[in-house]
Amino acid sequence: MVDRIVSPKLKEEEIVLDTSLRPRRLADFIGQDGVKENLKVFITAAKEREEALEHVLLYGPPGLGKTTLAMVIAHEMEVNIKRTSGPAIERAGDLAAILTNLHEGDILFIDEVHRLSRVVEEVLYPAMEDFALDIVIGKGPSARSIRLRLPHFTLIGATTRLALMTSPLRSRFGVVYRLGFYDQAAIEEIVRRSARILGVEIDKGGVVEIARRARGTPRVANRLLKRVRDYAQVRASGVITEEVAREALRMLEVDELGLDDIDRKVLLAIIEKFDGGPVGLETIAAAISEEPDTIMDVYEPYLLQLGFLDRTPRGRVATRRAYGHLGIPYREPGQPTLF
Repeated sequence: MVDRIVSPKLKEEEIVLDTSLRPRRLADFIGQDGVKENLKVFITAAKEREEALEHVLLYGPPGLGKTTLAMVIAHEMEVNIKRTSGPAIERAGDLAAILTNLHEGDILFIDEVHRLSRVVEEVLYPAMEDFALDIVIGKGPSARSIRLRLPHFTLIGATTRLALMTSPLRSRFGVVYRLGFYDQAAIEEIVRRSARILGVEIDKGGVVEIARRARGTPRVANRLLKRVRDYAQVRASGVITEEVAREALRMLEVDELGLDDIDRKVLLAIIEKFDGGPVGLETIAAAISEEPDTIMDVYEPYLLQLGFLDRTPRGRVATRRAYGHLGIPYREPGQPTLF
């Protein structure tokens, strides 16, 4: 996969700095107001009853704060959190080892929870419902099952692909929230907060310019801020103004709507190679040498949000807005585009 500055996925080299920018309390978490208000009620009620929080499922595109919210919940509940991911739990024994090391009230956070294997899920069901772990000892006719009691814990699952989760697993989460893209005002507030933490001098114009190209995604906003900070340090005395931000982002090939070269390649493939669509996801992936899952999880959500793509029963279609943004005369889908 191409290394993209506007990718909402966390890069390994960003982990330390990304952690330093994350809020620790709900009061400091910007955006997702409806989710925050509901969580505040559930957390307060659970603490007053001195109980573990209900299992929570967070879903939505990457980079919107699912992991951050899990950390915030743990901090608000004043409990420990154990972090892992679906692909990392390969065997039932791996999950059993994690569960038996939890303490009363602890939180287990599983990222990419939709990628848990069916065998692992079978172990997870009684753990979530009954706080028990069923272990089979021996093999064949002499095999017997024993049940180990587990402390009351909270599972927080995060996924970008809710549809890929099995129905039995989804149904065991008592609290389910979708995280959506952030509006311009929220992203501007995030940029200002991150600039203060990083010690970066930035004016209102610089904040607006970075925020409107951040694709409604906090992780992208923070990454753009750091890259623009580098440009300002070298070429503009360290101060981020509107002009400095605009020039830095122009060099990074991020346009005024936050699209980069890969986004434009997706749209151009549909318009130029397939006459605007409809065209299947696998075909688009082959045309731009990318994985279908990456297109669906990373590229498509923002293009759909902008109204540049439509999903139809026959495939993806480029909209009139996409043609206009790319400066291409509009043709009805399926009609040859003339250049």
